[in-house]
Amino acid sequence: MTKDKKNKPSKELPLGFVDRQEKELLVRDFIISNIKEVMIKYGFQYLETPSFEYTDSIGKFLPDKDRPDEGVFSFQDEKKWLSLRYDLTAPLARYVAKNYLEIPKPFKRYQLGTVWRNEKPGPGRFREFLQFDADFVGTKSLQADAELCVLISEILEKCGLSKEEYIIKISSRKITEELFKKINIDNNEQRLTVLRALDKIDRLGWNGVKQLLGEGRKDKSGDFTKGANLNLSSIETVEKELNKKSPDTKDLLEIFKIFKDYGFSNFEFNPSIIRGLEYYTGPIFEVSLKFDVKNNKGQVIQFGSIGGGGRYDNLVNNFGNYDAPATGISIGLDRLVYALMQKKEFKVKQSKPVVICVFDKNFMKDYINLQKILRNVGVSTEIYPGESKLKKQMEYANKINSPAVILYGEDEIKSGKPTLRDLSSGNEKSIPIKELVNEIKKII
Repeated sequence: MTKDKKNKPSKELPLGFVDRQEKELLVRDFIISNIKEVMIKYGFQYLETPSFEYTDSIGKFLPDKDRPDEGVFSFQDEKKWLSLRYDLTAPLARYVAKNYLEIPKPFKRYQLGTVWRNEKPGPGRFREFLQFDADFVGTKSLQADAELCVLISEILEKCGLSKEEYIIKISSRKITEELFKKINIDNNEQRLTVLRALDKIDRLGWNGVKQLLGEGRKDKSGDFTKGANLNLSSIETVEKELNKKSPDTKDLLEIFKIFKDYGFSNFEFNPSIIRGLEYYTGPIFEVSLKFDVKNNKGQVIQFGSIGGGGRYDNLVNNFGNYDAPATGISIGLDRLVYALMQKKEFKVKQSKPVVICVFDKNFMKDYINLQKILRNVGVSTEIYPGESKLKKQMEYANKINSPAVILYGEDEIKSGKPTLRDLSSGNEKSIPIKELVNEIKKII
């Protein structure tokens, strides 16, 4: 008999998940440091909530089947369903309700955290990604909404974007509410179908959206999406409203006045902006990049927004009778990093170690002493972590992009003069240990 071959685990990742390497993580760290600096300046508190919540705390993803799997990753713990958080807003609402008597009102918090979405992935869209949120809870003041747009603008510019490279689009849910009155739609399901159609304007254009507002639309694959069944007159009314160049709602007029007081002008009124279909109640905003973004094949893709937000005055009330009107903004940090890394002028220094080559393990004490000297003055240093000939050690140093290697054999140890080899130029120099630090700093 022959033994069955053991099935080996797959080395591939599930769709929508990705390994992130050092350069990307350093860019992300750079963005996070800028975010924290701005948030401290604006007076926001730092908060962290758990990755898992009870599924019924997430809000619009209440379980309606044996397993609540639409949009979230879930499992059953005893008799209750738990889900990985879909965003950071629902956990904030739960936190506010739980700590309502203790927290200040308004409560200004910011959070950086991983979220998970059980959805179809796409370019720059992942099932697991890092998100940044900033929210005001407990105020109806539209100055809060305006300040969120100003602070996100400051963050983007600190990260290297110019005003010409991004725009904050702003609208209000009050516009669509007035629109529904004009076309006599009070059925909630039909309203959501209209909003979902309008949300696709950037991707499908008006002709595609017009089909979705009517009987429906068939895509290139042949799949048919049922429409909102509006008549031609209603569709024309929708188009007219979405082509308005300036707002007539009180909330937006007030926000634009506050923008003027701030001297903030990097925004545009866009009534086709649709966000948070089921819970935004007032002003809504979206942050979009204006430069080309390419996929892994080098093709220019429609990247869309990197985030947005709006006013949600009723969300905390899901947990009880709380007076907690709120507004917030979210940025997908991994999407922002994905775009920023394609900008040639966006550079992050990667600090690579100088490698001390090992000639004889009997000299390890000398290698360690030399390593201590360099590390104590902040020079990234490592003793070659292996047992190989010099050729292999040099290959390793080149592979990790080390700036230099130190050759420290028996003769160099006796003379107290290690040999420093610049891996960029290939130049070598015998240097007394006390001068080694200065020579290395010239290279790195």
